[in-house]
Amino acid sequence: MPYIGTRVTVSLSKEKESELKEKLGKAIETIPGKTERWLMTEFQDNCRIWFAGDNSKPAAFIEVKILGGEDRDAFSKMSGVLTKIMSESLGIPGDRVYIVYQPISSWGWNGSNF
Repeated sequence: MPYIGTRVTVSLSKEKESELKEKLGKAIETIPGKTERWLMTEFQDNCRIWFAGDNSKPAAFIEVKILGGEDRDAFSKMSGVLTKIMSESLGIPGDRVYIVYQPISSWGWNGSNF
């Protein structure tokens, strides 16, 4: 039950959002046992993000929530993949991207919990 929420300072066209959704669908496979089949994504564009006291450059904040325990090695690899996606797809440099990982012990879906 993975979730990736992305907040960016740039505008996202429908085409760019679709491209990001596809890339995130592949990126989630960096974490063992996770696939796009259960991935929920959310995109918020044109956010007012201040980073290091500056909002004149593009920036991104990404939340990754995963059912299960913490896998620091997989999370580290995924940070590299997500940063590359932000840089290549949106022109947001890696040093202006924050990523937070949150392992979740219980996840509700379709009227019950996993």
